Amino acid sequence: MKQREGRGNLYLVSTPIGNLEDVTLRALKVLKEVDVIAAEDTRRTRILLRHYGIERPILSFFEGNERRRTEEILELLEQGKDVALLCDAGTPTVSDPGYRLVRAVREKGMRVVPIPGPTAVIAALSASGLPTDSFSFFGFLPPKGAKRKRRLQEIARSRPTVILFESPKRLPETLRDLLQYCGNRRVVIARELTKLHEEFICGELSTIIEEMKERSLKGEVTIVMEGLGWR
Repeated sequence: MKQREGRGNLYLVSTPIGNLEDVTLRALKVLKEVDVIAAEDTRRTRILLRHYGIERPILSFFEGNERRRTEEILELLEQGKDVALLCDAGTPTVSDPGYRLVRAVREKGMRVVPIPGPTAVIAALSASGLPTDSFSFFGFLPPKGAKRKRRLQEIARSRPTVILFESPKRLPETLRDLLQYCGNRRVVIARELTKLHEEFICGELSTIIEEMKERSLKGEVTIVMEGLGWR
């Protein structure tokens, strides 16, 4: 389908995962020019906008209101207004709300424009020292039950390098589960990427599990683990 003249564009704007200087010139230009910004975390987005002197109307857009906001954003686009979608940090729709909006916009024949930039997935992988030519990204594991078990079994069969997101609170449990299902593989824990206390913890799962007993991590965590094909 071709976009009808007069309809707006949906911009998927990647934002810093920590350091506010990790934003592209193109992203700043788009944020200055769009009519509305739809943000997963409006407080965090306002910090970024204030830092760069940008003032634009902001809508909240998160998992709980995604269905309702999608209809509102479609209406704005139909009116010819440009909308920027931002997630909490990094690239929108990657393990974050938004893909349903993108699908709906495309089904209407309207334009979706990616504005590339930071993503914890690639930042962690590139600095992990594990193979980078092929990888599987699994986002956050289901918290418990059969869904978690099935996902862990899927990870255990993954031949490429494995990448996961996890919260510091749930990290010890997830590392134990990975050891149980995948064996004692090499792993890198990337913490607070691009921030002041950025850290990479490297070793075999069993070693890192023991290390985690002596410390309590804070901040966002990305797990990079060798895949079955690299053993």
